[in-house]
Amino acid sequence: MEPEKNAPQPPKRDTDARNPKSRSPQPPPSGGSRITQAWDTLVRLGLKDVSLRAAAGLAVVMLALVVIWVMGKFYLGGTIDSPASSVQAAAQPTEEAPVNLPDYQPMALVGGVSQEADLHTILPARPRFDVVSYTVEEGDTIFGIAEKFNLKPSTILWGNYMTLQDNPHFLKPGMELNILPQNGTYYEWTAADGLNGVSKYFKVTPEDIINWPGNRLDAATIGDFSHPNIAPGTMLFVPGGSREFITWSAPRITRSDPAVARVLGPGYCGKINDGAVGTGTFIWPTVQHFISGFHYSPETNHYGIDLGGYLGSAIYAADNGVIVYAGWNEHGYGNMIVVDHGGWQTLYAHLSAYNVVCGQSVYQGDVIGALGSTGNSSGPHLHFEMMSDSYGKVDPTQFLPPS
Repeated sequence: MEPEKNAPQPPKRDTDARNPKSRSPQPPPSGGSRITQAWDTLVRLGLKDVSLRAAAGLAVVMLALVVIWVMGKFYLGGTIDSPASSVQAAAQPTEEAPVNLPDYQPMALVGGVSQEADLHTILPARPRFDVVSYTVEEGDTIFGIAEKFNLKPSTILWGNYMTLQDNPHFLKPGMELNILPQNGTYYEWTAADGLNGVSKYFKVTPEDIINWPGNRLDAATIGDFSHPNIAPGTMLFVPGGSREFITWSAPRITRSDPAVARVLGPGYCGKINDGAVGTGTFIWPTVQHFISGFHYSPETNHYGIDLGGYLGSAIYAADNGVIVYAGWNEHGYGNMIVVDHGGWQTLYAHLSAYNVVCGQSVYQGDVIGALGSTGNSSGPHLHFEMMSDSYGKVDPTQFLPPS
């Protein structure tokens, strides 16, 4: 029977598989091929992830071993003791004496940095151009007020001549003072004034007065300096200006002409005959030797010292001499005595009483009066001055014996 043409044919036999000699020779697999075949086998078996984790762990172990070997080889110079030997060594007692530590004393907190917010802002001081007013308080002095406004004491006097008349003893609580913007003088303009003359008197230039903003003068309209366009009665600040104080203290009163003190008050003396002459050395005029108020201070027109004491205490003649003034002083000194020593003169003011008369000779240590508070005085004290024909008014503490 003839087979069908489209019937499936049996597979051909692989004669090469039966006969190895009939195949071409194959090269042996390489190392890379072995690794690849092994990896393919692991993948077919589903061990891919396990194998990766195992390889990573092995790499970490190998790296750690390498690091330990390097550290031991190059950095660790000593021997490494086992934990047991370290514990045993630490347990051994030492030969050192025990140290007694002080008891703990808690410390109180005495300070620190505050973290609180401060809402107050300190602004730098701005320059002041106008004159301001100040009311004198109890306990104020010319020096204290000057320091409060960063001015010289003389500026306080020069800014208030109509009130203080250059006399610091006139200062009283409740008094209104002009406080100038900086050191200088204060001047009321009169109709006959000229800028050249006024500026020369105060030792400044006309421009110093014109250009000060607080004076509100216009250089373009000021006109002729001899007759400037300044209204009479205008108060002008003279920056940096100065002048001589007007003093109402006793001038040099000689026994040859005691009537020169007529301007001081009714205590002046008329004609005086010759009298006692001083020794040239002086004693303290009071029992107490402490200064209770003003010191000798030309800066404040105070040319004497104020000696403290009790009301009615004895006042002594500082040296031999003759009385050239005995009585009331119209310019703030109250009851006053002046003694001419011949070349020297001493003054004793604010007395509660006096027991001498014009022309009387007195001697060192004589009681001539009593300590008081007459005239412009804030309390019992003696205002004491010394004047020399050679030196003028001097600081008495420089010529009195050590106290």
